[in-house]
Amino acid sequence: MPVQNRAFEAETQAKPRRFVFVLLPEFSLLSFSAALEALRIANRMAGTPLYSWVLTSEGGETARCSAGAAFNLDCELPELTRDDVVLLCGGLDIADATTKRLMNWLRREARRGLTMGGLCTASWSLAEAGLLDGKRATIHWENQDGFEEEFPEVELTKSVFVADGNRLSTAGGTASIDLMLKLIADDHGADMANAVADQLIYSSIRTDQDTQRLSTPTRIGVRHPKLAQVIKMMEGNIEEPISPALLARDVGMSTRQLERLFRRYLNRSPKRYYMELRLQKARNLLMQTDMSVINVALACGFASPSHFSKCYRAHYQTTPYRERGTLGAKPPREEG
Repeated sequence: MPVQNRAFEAETQAKPRRFVFVLLPEFSLLSFSAALEALRIANRMAGTPLYSWVLTSEGGETARCSAGAAFNLDCELPELTRDDVVLLCGGLDIADATTKRLMNWLRREARRGLTMGGLCTASWSLAEAGLLDGKRATIHWENQDGFEEEFPEVELTKSVFVADGNRLSTAGGTASIDLMLKLIADDHGADMANAVADQLIYSSIRTDQDTQRLSTPTRIGVRHPKLAQVIKMMEGNIEEPISPALLARDVGMSTRQLERLFRRYLNRSPKRYYMELRLQKARNLLMQTDMSVINVALACGFASPSHFSKCYRAHYQTTPYRERGTLGAKPPREEG
């Protein structure tokens, strides 16, 4: 049933707050639809239009999501007002989707002082345009390694969403719901946000203090505290790996005990597990950044490109150069 409250009804006589959804190529359907549904339901619960929205993109009359569905657009990158909220909807190949024209539009509209956000991977586009410098932000966990290397001036977090002033970002998926519920609560109170959550059957509303992934020990089923501590140390020391002997010493056990723990819980040696962590980060950097293969090797703790290539081939059955698709770094994108 619509929320009935005289004071609330008087408040909602104002012009609906407009959201401008910018659908980037290969955008995530879940991130977009979750945000849009929260606004639609808020209007239904209020019995009056609290929010309006338009769908836009760069060029063309339709935008296609990563699942292949196409959406009709209302307009093409419009001129905005200060009260508009821009939400970029990202997904696959976000670096390629971040064009010079898009960045110029973002920079121009940002000068009006309006609120801008990136859903899923689209905080990459905001960062590329320089709109997250000095801000806290988040991005889907698969893109975190590349983002950290490309945008050191942004304070990247692992939160499900971040609202830092007039800059918003989410980690993707259902995190759009959490962000929209916060915005709805800020605009119209917690009762309205809770009513929307109930309609979405969303029983556990997350805050910006919640992280987007389970901790490594929880995710892989590890319950041994010392093993969890070692894994955390490994994850925090990719560029300069720590020897298993030192890792064992730092948690108060012998190297042999550490070996047994890894075999029991992870079915691999500490050295092998550490190598897989480093190679996974290397693959992320190769796929997501313009770093040269040599610099990727160094960033992941490999002293020489030849050793890096040998380890990479053994694990992924291809070389770093073939993974990148060229015999060097990706060509740099044009500056806006």
